[in-house]
Amino acid sequence: MSTADNSILGLKMPTDPRWADLAAISLEEILTDHAFCEQKASTQCISLIQLYPDKEFLVNTLSPIVTEEWGHFRIVWAEMKKRGFALGKQRKDDYVNRLLQNEPKNVASSDKLLHKLMFCALIEARSCERFRVLSEKLEEEALRKFYFKFMVSEAGHYRLFINIASAYYDKEKVQHAWQQWLKIEEEILLQMAPDGTRIH
Repeated sequence: MSTADNSILGLKMPTDPRWADLAAISLEEILTDHAFCEQKASTQCISLIQLYPDKEFLVNTLSPIVTEEWGHFRIVWAEMKKRGFALGKQRKDDYVNRLLQNEPKNVASSDKLLHKLMFCALIEARSCERFRVLSEKLEEEALRKFYFKFMVSEAGHYRLFINIASAYYDKEKVQHAWQQWLKIEEEILLQMAPDGTRIH
């Protein structure tokens, strides 16, 4: 079974098959968006550490991920330079913004960390699933291998955020919050047309 199989990740919707076809002809845009996604992932980990410096397990777990995610940015950027691509400008991430707009309301202050972790886990899970699609559908073997490695990494990060949540909240609460976010994402994806220039 694939590392990024939806039954493992829990995602309720597979990526639209048209997305992979569009991505294959928009490689520079996909790599640019991927590069910025890695930057934002590193920044998000830093933000969590800054917000919750008293959570020692969180700080210890996310500290190396900051470095890892920035290393991923450098890997993507190196791949772009090798192909003669320019980085371009960061664009608004409609997927992420819609997730944030639909974040569960009236959440107790003690549960805000839980939902931040579920949000991060969801983005990692979807990225993992998209990288699986690229690792299977792109014609160029080198790029398929490139994205297979990222798929494996993102699968680990998805589990990491779930594990951090499980260290601070009981299992049932984590599972309930995770299902809430999966449902939010499903409804958002139903409203979005596939954009082959974006990872999400």
